[in-house]
Amino acid sequence: MSLSIERRFEIDAGHRVLNHESVCAHPHGHRYAIVVSARAKDGLDSLGRVIDFGVIKDILGGWLLQNWDHAFLTCAADTVMTAFLESNDFRRYILPDNPTAENLAAYLLNEICPRLFAQERVEITQVRVYETPNCVATAAR
Repeated sequence: MSLSIERRFEIDAGHRVLNHESVCAHPHGHRYAIVVSARAKDGLDSLGRVIDFGVIKDILGGWLLQNWDHAFLTCAADTVMTAFLESNDFRRYILPDNPTAENLAAYLLNEICPRLFAQERVEITQVRVYETPNCVATAAR
């Protein structure tokens, strides 16, 4: 049997999708919802938990507040937007790839969560990024 838990976060952030064929090429914002799933590497803890929900909140929630919340998410290839954000000292986070919901989910799952949870007894197995209540991207192991 495999047990897992989920923790949901909500942040506000802006982005634009570089070279998008429609309106998403323009700067705009979202109320993102991010849902992470975790499973214990070696069974439940002595209290019968995968991990305390508060630990996930502190670790990943803290990272999201510090880096993505109320920031503009852009990619290194978007030199025009990056230069504009830097010249105006706007809060920004430069990603390696276009800030689509798919790339945000994959980046959190593959880059951020392994570093943040390296010392914990859990593995983050799935990240879902809701750009809107109806549009979600999922990255999973």
